Amino acid sequence: MSASGLPEHSTSAVHPAERPRVRRAGRNLWAAIAVGLLMGAGILVALSTVRQVFIGIVAAAVAVSSWELAGALRRAGIWISLPPVLVGGQAMVWLAWPFGRDGILLAFVITALGCLVWRFPRGAAGYVRDVSASVFSAAYVAGFAAFATLLVVPADGAARTLCLMLAGVASDVGGYTTGVLGGRHLMAPSISPKKSWEGFLGSLVTGTAAGALSVTFLLSGQPWYGVLFGAAIVLTATGGDLIESLIKRDLGVKDMGTVLPGHGGLMDRIDSLLPSAVVAWLLLNLFVPVSG
Repeated sequence: MSASGLPEHSTSAVHPAERPRVRRAGRNLWAAIAVGLLMGAGILVALSTVRQVFIGIVAAAVAVSSWELAGALRRAGIWISLPPVLVGGQAMVWLAWPFGRDGILLAFVITALGCLVWRFPRGAAGYVRDVSASVFSAAYVAGFAAFATLLVVPADGAARTLCLMLAGVASDVGGYTTGVLGGRHLMAPSISPKKSWEGFLGSLVTGTAAGALSVTFLLSGQPWYGVLFGAAIVLTATGGDLIESLIKRDLGVKDMGTVLPGHGGLMDRIDSLLPSAVVAWLLLNLFVPVSG
């Protein structure tokens, strides 16, 4: 033991120059890039051919992400009513196609009722906790993702969805690159120790530019609409990242899953897009009338 009470082999006794260097990127960059490109290519093919295929992609992502979130919650001792959450999640995504917001609301209410009943056999202990987590899971994953269905349904839905995807990807790439190269001032160290204000500024620049360009050229909207749209997506994407970081810290997990090399779980990849889909639908409906 040292005079400070720490073991002699503690890293605090090692000269800083002798400590192992920590990879600032924090993930397998090339694997992350490859997975991101494959996912992006699949979405582009769907949107450029039969845009309703994109709804199937959203539905699959909701199923996998809900499964991952339920697994993380169960490892923390929280029992999820998984069948109602999975079935109800699919209903929210698909019913948004013919019935819009009414379809999402109806499916969510029935899902919540299903969660209340499905938990009966396990008794009273932890009932409120488990049901609350089940309803939260349904709203957070499927409820938010269903707004991506609302985006793609109109005649110009492919362009609307691309505006969301381009602004979201630009925000992610700009923030990641700027944060790795010049991140110095941490934004929320107790929540996400790698997220910096410099990275957020990079996200704001690239995401706003992508929003302005996509809304202007894909939807023939006013450029300043696109600027506001891009900035809003950056804010919601950053907020989505922080929300999932808080959930993971509360549950004591590093990643929601391992299905995507370089990214962790699928939930770790779409966390920023979930709230962004809601905001994108709201703003594009406000700024740009549906054409066609």
